[in-house]
Amino acid sequence: MLKLTDIALQRGGRTLFDGLECSLHAGNKCAIVGRNGIGKSTLFGLLLGSLQPERGSISLPAGWRVSHMAQHVDATDRPALEFVLDGHEELRAVEAALRVAEAEDDPLRVAHLHGRFADLDGYSASAQAAAILHGLGFASTDFERPYAHFSGGWRIRLNLAQALMRPADLLLLDEPTNHLDLDATLWLESWLKRFVGTLLVIAHDRAFLDEVTDHTLHLSDESGTLYRGNYSSFERQLAEALLLRQAAFDRQQLARRHMEAFVARFRAKASKARQAQSRLKALERMEEVAPVYADSPYQVRFPTPARMSSPLLNFDQVDAGYDAVPVLSGINRGILPGARIGVLGANGAGKSTLLKTLVGALQPCAGAIVRGANAEIGYFAQHQLETLDPALTAFEQLQEARPGAREQWCRDYLGGWGFSGDLAERPCAVLSGGEKARLALALLTLNEPAVLVLDEPTNHLDLDMREALALALQDFGGALVLVSHDRSLLARVVDELWVVQDGRVASFEGDLSSYATTRIAAAPRAAAHDRRTARQDGAAARQREKPLRDRVRRLEDELERVTAKLTEVERPLADVDVYNALAPAELDRLLAESGRLRKRLEAIEAEWFEAQEALEAGSRSDA
Repeated sequence: MLKLTDIALQRGGRTLFDGLECSLHAGNKCAIVGRNGIGKSTLFGLLLGSLQPERGSISLPAGWRVSHMAQHVDATDRPALEFVLDGHEELRAVEAALRVAEAEDDPLRVAHLHGRFADLDGYSASAQAAAILHGLGFASTDFERPYAHFSGGWRIRLNLAQALMRPADLLLLDEPTNHLDLDATLWLESWLKRFVGTLLVIAHDRAFLDEVTDHTLHLSDESGTLYRGNYSSFERQLAEALLLRQAAFDRQQLARRHMEAFVARFRAKASKARQAQSRLKALERMEEVAPVYADSPYQVRFPTPARMSSPLLNFDQVDAGYDAVPVLSGINRGILPGARIGVLGANGAGKSTLLKTLVGALQPCAGAIVRGANAEIGYFAQHQLETLDPALTAFEQLQEARPGAREQWCRDYLGGWGFSGDLAERPCAVLSGGEKARLALALLTLNEPAVLVLDEPTNHLDLDMREALALALQDFGGALVLVSHDRSLLARVVDELWVVQDGRVASFEGDLSSYATTRIAAAPRAAAHDRRTARQDGAAARQREKPLRDRVRRLEDELERVTAKLTEVERPLADVDVYNALAPAELDRLLAESGRLRKRLEAIEAEWFEAQEALEAGSRSDA
């Protein structure tokens, strides 16, 4: 059992935890939720031992192996596949020890380590790492690329792959879906469902948490409450608790008003003074039940443009790609005012190519895009976070984008996007990823675009902001083209699905759940094929090696017997007094037996070396 007892911790002069308690049994899969800055990642630091509580204790079962997804890894030239395999530290240690034993020509140690390598499924480890990389969207051609050659988002995927490769009894994942597309998210869900250990995951994707978790730890008010069930179940339970709490607060306030009225009325009367004093003490002792403020801190909207062309734009036999080489061919699509389009497809299929062509960042390789006169586009993609001026504050960026706007209007507008008070005055350089994403979204709405083109807008956004974004998109009167791995957002705001696959863009006739079902069904087949191939390869290798392994073990057993017999025979020959006392016939017998055993020992050793070399040669060729 994982147990947190009376945890207290302050950071930067602010109390994060005071009396935090939680107990999870082996195999539980728990979501860690709460507003930004509440201490979710800090809790992971406590579990990993990088932070120590000021009070309280954390206990894990003895021998539990812990794996976590690193948020930052120094750039390395390790190839992607080798980097993922490095997650299996014990296997890497055995491989290193095996190299040393071979260099030192220690055959017994080599044989033992080969057995340990097989016990750790070393022969199928590369296939397992490749399956994880494929599931997370990497192509086979990426496997030999150095880690340092990948962009930030792809490095995060590699960090996740390494964490999944590491054998673990406790797995800690902090925002694992942030840089995944929908197909990779579906694959990760399937993998985590099969994971037999205990899982703690921080995420802001409702659908993902619903599929993966069976408990929810809600952090708030310097403590936490553990709920049984997935995220939707937690939301229902929390809503019920908030209603009960509000009712308790209302009842308390009614009782308080009655007491205060009694005290005000009878305080001056001698006959009632004692009762009035008693009620004053009761008021002082009354436990404060805070009123519930469940409203979101965000109030955002996308204004509907005054005029919109119809259609807004048309793709006419468009080929889209780079340097005149098409990635997508024959696109015939139109976008009308009010369209709600979700773009689906596996990583690398061409979703971003389609969006870049739509917004004009790429010119068609062939065909034409006909744009209406009133078809202003607002485009959001992750790379645009880097275009924010790091030296300017959110307030200054808004003033620069909207010259002449009144200060109060600017502050009210930013406040709706969560930039109130001091936060609006902080340079962009110190803003978090989620804060930068909110600011970029706030700025792109200023020109009242007729078409919103959003590429993974929810990365780094908390659940409250995702809810506000969904509501704003539902109310938006223009057209929407959305790529997102957040199925909850897609399900709430899109009513038309385009699938990018095999170089084409086609309509998907089913709904989002049926698409997810097809992708989930496909992922286990591919993973099962990889696992089956790995198992078959490993089984075939073991079958080929079995006679050699049996021969090596038989020779080792005989080597021990002959060595023991030789020691017994030569013991009297090694003692000078015994040697001199031996009868000539007995001395001749012992010397002859010693010579015979030594010859037998040399023959066994030669045969063992031959068998061991054959076994090692076979292992190298299989690897």
